[in-house]
Amino acid sequence: MSGFVHLVGAGPGDPGLLTVAGLRALERAEVVVHDRLGTEQLLPLCHPRAELLNAGKSPGRQAMTQDEINAALVEHGLRGRRVVRLKGGDPFVFGRGGEEAEALAAAGVEYAVVPGITSAIAAPAYAGIPVTHRGVATSFTVVTGHEDPTKPSEQTDWAALARVPGTLVVLMGMGRLGGIAEALIAGGRSPDEPVGVVQWGTTPRQRRLVATLSTVAARVAEEGLGSPAVVVVGPVASLAGTIGWLERRPLMGRTVVVTRARAQASELSDRLRALGADVVELPVIRIAPVDSSPAIDAALDALGDYRLVVLTSVNGVDALFARLAERGRDARSLPPEATVVAIGPATAERLAAHGVRADLVPERFVAEGILESLAGRDLQGVPVLVARARGSRPELVDGLRARGAAVDEVELYEAVSEPADPDALAAALAADHLTFTASSTVRSFMALLGPADRQALGAGPRVVSIGPITSDTARAEGLEVHAEATEFTIPGLVDALLSDVGSREGA
Repeated sequence: MSGFVHLVGAGPGDPGLLTVAGLRALERAEVVVHDRLGTEQLLPLCHPRAELLNAGKSPGRQAMTQDEINAALVEHGLRGRRVVRLKGGDPFVFGRGGEEAEALAAAGVEYAVVPGITSAIAAPAYAGIPVTHRGVATSFTVVTGHEDPTKPSEQTDWAALARVPGTLVVLMGMGRLGGIAEALIAGGRSPDEPVGVVQWGTTPRQRRLVATLSTVAARVAEEGLGSPAVVVVGPVASLAGTIGWLERRPLMGRTVVVTRARAQASELSDRLRALGADVVELPVIRIAPVDSSPAIDAALDALGDYRLVVLTSVNGVDALFARLAERGRDARSLPPEATVVAIGPATAERLAAHGVRADLVPERFVAEGILESLAGRDLQGVPVLVARARGSRPELVDGLRARGAAVDEVELYEAVSEPADPDALAAALAADHLTFTASSTVRSFMALLGPADRQALGAGPRVVSIGPITSDTARAEGLEVHAEATEFTIPGLVDALLSDVGSREGA
């Protein structure tokens, strides 16, 4: 039985530019044959059991030849597997996707093409260079600069291209930029014509340079720009200084480390990327359910008897309702007369997603805040359920019991330390900012470090904490905390990071 192959354009580098059709194909794929550039951040979207085959090319090194790529696609397709060929940019724009489609057609393997956004238009757009602009350019031409302009060529006629009106976009031309500029000038283009060079377009590493045809090669060498880059020749390049937007994002050019569990990292990572940051995800913990116990079973059996139910995290909410679901129960198991307390707005939102409205959300999103919010209530003899993580601080339970409450503390989940990818850890130590969202992330991160790494942290990333409890743990571990959220939420953490960046820029 023949399988099916999708030739998917990954776009130019920003993972948000992957199409919906591309995402659906990637999520369902059993085999993914991927390029080196423009696909790295999309691989986590693959099914955990998908087979990943690196077909990437880099200067002087090629993981798979084109013939080997074609053969792999045909082989897995004939074996009845769902395959994605994940290609940077668009499969049919200097991507050799046509050759891969020919090989599949010849072998009788069904396939489809999912177009991607080519760097030829995306990189200039992210740099504030429209390839067409009313009154400036009504057309654009895309050409590969891979061929040597100083030698006779049957495919690229630089003299003819010099005479073509409109914008000229050159891909893969950095290694021959000087010769290309000279050939265009010799063909009739003005030496003073604006040229834009965009390296690592659409990513947080993006760099932009605007020069002229006569100076661009020297300027690129001075600034140290290299591949991958898109070269834009034409008057539209001069618009970059006016309408460029990516460079204005407050975290552009900064690397920020997210240490949250992988399943929870996306909210923080997405916010940081939207602000221009290059995000290093280093999940130092994972959230694991605690094995069933008589205490857990008793609390769930008696859930309808509690008059106060306290949830101290999003994970606690998920863990509680997962246990209820195992028993064929849901939100209706909570008695309507019970007061449900959520430690913060994120926890309240997660409760709402399960069909429960939080009756009380304290002003301070810590255990002490919960106690303060209950200050006017008579808790003597009131049955209370506190569902939370193993190893949580004792202040909440101790405070409730001190006021006479009959508290059942149920530990439903725990934060388990995760081993770190060595490359990600090295990138984290070289980053600009290190974020911590809980004490467990601090302790697990520090446990990964050797003596030399701990010493290097003194001059390394600036530490941003989600709140005072996490900050205290960080200081106890020998870290200096440079910024602390005033609102103990993910948006509050991001605000603290932005304030730290702003204060240093204004200094």
